[in-house]
Amino acid sequence: MQQQQIKRLEGKVAIVTGGAHGIGKAYCIGLAREGAKVVIADLDLAAAEDVAKIIEDTGGDAIALRVDVSDATSTLMMARVTAEKFGTVDILINNAAIFETVPMSRLGLMEVEEEEWDRLMAVNLKGPWLCTRAVVPYMKEHKSGKVINISSGTVFGSGGGRPHYVASKAGVIGLTRNLARELGEYGINVNTLSPGSTLTEDLPPGADFELRKRAVSGRALKQVETPEHLVGTAVFLSSNESDFITGQFINVDGGSAMY
Repeated sequence: MQQQQIKRLEGKVAIVTGGAHGIGKAYCIGLAREGAKVVIADLDLAAAEDVAKIIEDTGGDAIALRVDVSDATSTLMMARVTAEKFGTVDILINNAAIFETVPMSRLGLMEVEEEEWDRLMAVNLKGPWLCTRAVVPYMKEHKSGKVINISSGTVFGSGGGRPHYVASKAGVIGLTRNLARELGEYGINVNTLSPGSTLTEDLPPGADFELRKRAVSGRALKQVETPEHLVGTAVFLSSNESDFITGQFINVDGGSAMY
């Protein structure tokens, strides 16, 4: 008699921001595969609905919401609708970020416009703060929760350029550590997952595929990083297996940065 596989996130409710494309899409599908009910929160509602359908077609439970993570009203709606639909919020993955629109030519200090700096910070750093603030009241109700903030390997090895992006992702690490201290007494874990240079299927026209392939040469593990390489760590940080881990930074980049 075949033993039924235990799903590590059975009965849990997860929100993934920026979940309609690329790495976020992989997180959504991976969490659903482990039994979580998933809310795909993204500005691109049509694409989010496509991800929800993929999950539902494989027996999972998911809904898509159009969410602007830089807008407080939108993030409060996200948390409220999630709780109304699924009863609570157990997991938040703050994945939404501006990156692919950041020129791959590595704009330097003097080339970044103030408007672009503010726009990127509003999504990449203010967004995780607003989304976490929106879901924490629901997590406090049952004295548990997992918040996973997504940073970037560029914080430790960017080689210069794109200061607004790198600064925003460094800020995410600081936010993680600060919130881990504040929210620990409520049983809420806050950690950072940091991808390396990752090749996704839906990069926009003009994105430098070769740049990501060249990243292989600087890795201990000589592979191109794909979204699936990140899913296992995201599931672990979302599960009970990580209950005594908080305020930590986990680098998943094949050994590009070691410290």
